[in-house]
Amino acid sequence: MNISYYKLPLETSKITSNKELDKCSIMQSIVGFIHLITTSYFGECTFDESFGCSIWNVDFDNLTSTNKLRNTISESLVESIIYQEKRLKKVNVEVMIEQEEFQNRGKLNRIKKRVDIKVVGVVSQTNEPFSCVERFYIAPLSF
Repeated sequence: MNISYYKLPLETSKITSNKELDKCSIMQSIVGFIHLITTSYFGECTFDESFGCSIWNVDFDNLTSTNKLRNTISESLVESIIYQEKRLKKVNVEVMIEQEEFQNRGKLNRIKKRVDIKVVGVVSQTNEPFSCVERFYIAPLSF
């Protein structure tokens, strides 16, 4: 069974001009889908209110401890990936949060929290090991 996976982001101009869309491997497709999950907030997709994760819920939360933030993000991502990404099994998510300082051209320095997310699992179709890393800055979210 030969299944085609489309590379994200989709080039809608190719669709409207009746051209072939770029394709990718199952691994790249899963990485792209996990990126969509991590960058979407719950309720953003009107067709599925459960699509997304809780990163947006803690985006400006500077009072919660790092451990609690880590646990909240990790639990939310594991639950969302298991529910949404059926091509992956044995999902495990590791979240690390660190503070990073940015210099502002002669102004006061800014400190942002960097969130490193490592997702590991097994591709259901091929039993190959899977791993990807996402990196975000929160307060406010950027990547």
